[in-house]
Amino acid sequence: MSGIEITFWAAIGLMAYAYLGYPILIGLWSRCLLRCPAMEPATSQCRKQNLPVQQKLRSSKFATDCVSGSQMTTAHSTTGLPFVSLIIAAYQEESIILQRIQNALQMNYPADKIEILIGCDGNEDATGELVKTVPDTRVRLLQFEKRRGKPSVLNDCVAAARGEVIAFSDANTFWNRDALLHLVSHFRHPRTGGVCGQLFIIDPATGDNVDGLYWKYENFLKRCEGRLGALLGFNGAIYAIRKQLWQPIPPQTIVDDFLIGMRLHQQRQRIVFDAAAIAHEESAPSMAAEFHRRARIGAGGFQSLCWLLPLLSPHYGNVAVAFWSHKVLRWLCPFLMLMALGGNLALISQPLYAALFCCQALFYLCAAMGHYYGGQSVSVKVLRLFSLFVSMNAALAVGFYRWASQTQSGAWQRTARTQELIAD
Repeated sequence: MSGIEITFWAAIGLMAYAYLGYPILIGLWSRCLLRCPAMEPATSQCRKQNLPVQQKLRSSKFATDCVSGSQMTTAHSTTGLPFVSLIIAAYQEESIILQRIQNALQMNYPADKIEILIGCDGNEDATGELVKTVPDTRVRLLQFEKRRGKPSVLNDCVAAARGEVIAFSDANTFWNRDALLHLVSHFRHPRTGGVCGQLFIIDPATGDNVDGLYWKYENFLKRCEGRLGALLGFNGAIYAIRKQLWQPIPPQTIVDDFLIGMRLHQQRQRIVFDAAAIAHEESAPSMAAEFHRRARIGAGGFQSLCWLLPLLSPHYGNVAVAFWSHKVLRWLCPFLMLMALGGNLALISQPLYAALFCCQALFYLCAAMGHYYGGQSVSVKVLRLFSLFVSMNAALAVGFYRWASQTQSGAWQRTARTQELIAD
């Protein structure tokens, strides 16, 4: 076998392992372990909570009740709960900040054991002034006159927080009423350093869950990795850590939630995934906005790899396996795709590789069709899955370029909400 053939099959094999082999491996691996009740919330209860949302994301009823949580009583004991600081970093969020605060104030958590810190990055709209109008002493505004980026806001907010546990969320994310109780319950275990909740994506027009196959696939991996003690970072929409474990993050950090979570692994702390701690967030208003988000995450992944290289060592056990398989190989997939295509072209004179090239060409044609076709048939969903795969890897390639050229800033660019686009 020639060097080109080895390169071609290695590229195909690594991609197949990253997206198919690893999920099968970790699924079987996690099933072999005894399930610890503290690590695996009751799935049936979680599914009952995840009912279709019939209210729009910004409606006052949704902001107050946040899905079905208004009629729910929690099984968690409220005795001995720690004081929690919920930090919400905001940038130009005047259209939604009051609803987000209302949602936070309605959580089923003792009122004397929670504070809500709103870190306003730059005084560029009325966000800070609106926060000041909230007549509740639990709400504290940290107004930063100059825009510096989310990492700096988080560093300053954590320094000002009084909580033993620090919870983090976004201004456009709404939590179920019992979400914080679910997160905090895990800190009774002394080795638990952080807890990640589950995010569901909502169609802003109908209020229905629009979690696609890929999002369910990612949540499956989170559940499995959580059982193995190898959860890779957090979802910035809903997570919590012990304040004593906080390490200030560099101001230029692009993907803060991932870096914060992985640093806990460096401290040999356990990270838990609780599927019953549920948050909801609007879907991206356009394909372009989603592509930009993925490119930003891609740039942040390559950046964080420079800081987290020690975690790839076998000394970190399951974490290292998951990091290599779930993250690093995925970040390399754009290059593996190019290697597979280039190697295939170089070998196209051979019948086998000519046939494989036709398969590759058909795959990319289907991806292009999935980008433009509408409908809910099985064939269209398959085409969209191909399109998603190509789009994700194209965004990763763009993210790599932005990271390598140092053109991706740590200061986030606010994505317009769907209702704002309609109003415009």
